[in-house]
Amino acid sequence: MTDVSKKVFLNPTEDIFNRYISNFNEVIIVQPLISESPITEQGGIKIASLEKLLVDCVADKDLFAAQQSEIDFIFKTAQSKYSINISKIKRYARRRNQLEKIDLLLNKTLAN
Repeated sequence: MTDVSKKVFLNPTEDIFNRYISNFNEVIIVQPLISESPITEQGGIKIASLEKLLVDCVADKDLFAAQQSEIDFIFKTAQSKYSINISKIKRYARRRNQLEKIDLLLNKTLAN
C-alpha cells in the first residue's frame, strides 16, 4: 500500500486560491464542468480536451496565473505538436466569452 496524499480544493474562491493553493507545488482542484465543455474519452475515462484546456487557461486567469506570462508559448507549442480542432476551440471560447482573445492567440501563434 502506498501512502499518497494531495491537497484537494472544491471550487476554490480567489481568496482561498491566494491564501492556500498558491503555497503548494501539487494540488487537485475540482470545479464544476461547464455545460458543453469539449471533453474526450480515453480508456473509459472522460478527460478535458486540449481545446478546453487552452480556453480555460485564458478564461481562468486566477487558476492559471503562473501560465499567463507563457500563454503565447503554450498556444504555439500546442499548435506545433497537436491538431487543434478550430471549430471546437472557438465554440467553447464563445461559450466562455473568450472568443476574441482566443482568435487573437490563434492568429498570432499561427503567424509565427
